[in-house]
Order: sequence, then structure tokens, then C-alpha cells
Amino acid sequence: MIDPARLKRLFLELVRIDSLSRREGRIAKRLARELEGLGAAVHFDDAGTKVKGETGNLVAHVPGTADAPAILLCAHMDTVEPGEGVNPVEDGDVIRSDGTTVLGGDDKSGVAIICECVRACREHGLRHPPIDVVFTICEEVGLLGATHLDVGLVRARRGLVFDSDAPGVVFTRAPGANHLDVVVHGRAAHAGMAPERGVSAIRVAAEAIAAMRLFRIDPETTANWGTIEGGRAVNIISDRVHLRGEARSHDPARLAAQTEHMLRCLEEAAARHPGARIEANISSVYEPMVIADDTVIMKLVTAAAARAGRPITSAAMGGGCDANILNRRGLEVVNLGTGMREIHTTSEWLAVSDMVAAAEVTLAALQLAADM
Repeated sequence: MIDPARLKRLFLELVRIDSLSRREGRIAKRLARELEGLGAAVHFDDAGTKVKGETGNLVAHVPGTADAPAILLCAHMDTVEPGEGVNPVEDGDVIRSDGTTVLGGDDKSGVAIICECVRACREHGLRHPPIDVVFTICEEVGLLGATHLDVGLVRARRGLVFDSDAPGVVFTRAPGANHLDVVVHGRAAHAGMAPERGVSAIRVAAEAIAAMRLFRIDPETTANWGTIEGGRAVNIISDRVHLRGEARSHDPARLAAQTEHMLRCLEEAAARHPGARIEANISSVYEPMVIADDTVIMKLVTAAAARAGRPITSAAMGGGCDANILNRRGLEVVNLGTGMREIHTTSEWLAVSDMVAAAEVTLAALQLAADM
């Protein structure tokens, strides 16, 4: 009942609509038309105002054909940079970026799958519960859309998020994350006439980063500095460097320890250079997610995969997603892989057949949920 050609057409249309974080207005309007055409009542919350974006989260209520609890289908509308002017390249079953931008399969594959499943339900008159569709904003900049989602608009208490790579995998565990926003202060001086009078913030930052444990720390923990900005001119000893980074872990204790380690390296480097100091702001972006295999939603997904004839396993993932936030806000959700690959790079690609497989499992879940 899933129409692969239709799913592919919608995906290709969506990836050509620019939708960087806080600039999801165009795609939100397109998706509102899509869902309204399927008989859904579409609402927008005020999350856009809170994050200074073009639009809020899209929340749509699709009427059920069975008297059963509503189920949630969720994906995010925004993409990362470089994500403007996407020109998808078709190569048989594979759709890839042309190498100048990301493809946007993260997460327009999830968006397209949800729309196709709703359309298949309505087109074929399938029994299904009421469906709450949530398309969030600003997932890529700290899960801000889900954080500010008006959950009062959401009737469902459990459901699926579509925002991961591996087809045939449902992710039930995800790390928590801390963001580190650090300014290293030094002292400016003329680099040619009086360099001895200066304290280089660049040098302090470099020494600190060189001393840190970064990237893959252990099987559950990662860390990274993503941006470094500083310096005024080549003939001035730099007096300020701005660092932005993160630490992630499935284990809260390890997350705290890694964050403390990164800060300690910065403070020790500053202490070696009198006149330098560190100004740090640490924020918890999201907490770890753990969903047991015997929960109602996992039992539903497992049964749906069996009904669709698609193998499925549960696993842990290294990235956070809207599911982290939604589970902390009273819902029970897991993250279903859509087949997106090489995400956040200009080599991004996916196979349409993987999207079809995820859609078939989802459609089977909707039908089974009619009898919950």
C-alpha cells in the first residue's frame, strides 16, 4: 500500500525547499497544505516566537477510523548548513547530494515517510487510531522545537520519531549532552613591537585543547569543539577566543566527568599564563534517553515489523534527537531509522527502498494500533 514512486516524488520536492534552522517557514506551509489535503486539522504553536524563527512547530490531528488512543508520528523540518539550493542527484534507488550541499534526508526522509503513511491510510480506508503529526523546528540547533513544543496540542502519549540512519533499527537509547560556551581572555599587545606584553588567548586555547581527551572517549561518551573564533589582526596578540563545544554520554556520571575535564584543561592552561582567564557557560541541552524493550511502543514496533516482514532490532545511537526531549515531557517514543546516510556532510545519500521499508513498518504499526 506504500507507493514508492509517490514517496520518492515528495522527498525530492521537500529537499529542494530550503529550511535551515529558524527558516522553516516555506516548508511548514507546504506541509500544512499536504496534511490539510488529507483531512487533518493543522495548528502551529508559538515555539517560533520563543526561538526567534519564522514559524512554530506544526501539529496536525488526523481523524482516526478506530476507537483507540492517538499515536504520534514526529520528524523535524530543519536542516544543517550547507543546506541552501539543494540539487538532489538520482542514481537508481539511491538519491544523493550533488556534493555542494547536504541532501536534507536528515530529516526530510522522516517527513516524507510520515506524509506517505497518512496518505496510504486515507487512500485505502485503513483502520487506524487518531494520528498526531508533529513536525518540529530547530532540532539541529539543540532540539529547540521539541523543547518549546506546546504538548497541550498533542493528544498522543506514545509514538515514533523518524530521525536516524540505520534502516531496520529502532533506537531506544540515546546520550545526554552538555554544551560548552567558553571565552578565553588574554591581553592584547603589538605583535611586532611588544609581544612580551601580551598574553595570547589563542595560545591558551590551543594548549588546553591539545591536553584534552576528545572525540571518542569510550563506548558511551564523545566530546568535540565545533567552532573557534578569535583574533583581531595578524599584528595583534589575541586577547579573546570564543570556543563552542559539546560533551555527550549515555552515562550522566561520565558526561559530568568529561565536561569537568574539558573545563579543567582550560583553567590549567590559563593558570600557566598570568593575565589569562576563562569565562565558561555550561548548559544541559538534553538528558539521556532509555526506553525498555518491553514497553508498549516497542512491542508495537516489533509486532509491526513482523507483520510487514521487515527485520528490526533495537540499539543505542550516538546522537540526540527530539525523542530525548519528548520522553522527558511525558511521552513514550522511540526513534525509527529511515536510511539517511553520511548525514551532516556534502556526501549525504539514501536509498528509496530503505525509506519504503520504514514506511511499511510504520503503516503496519498504525493498523495494529487500531486495536490497542
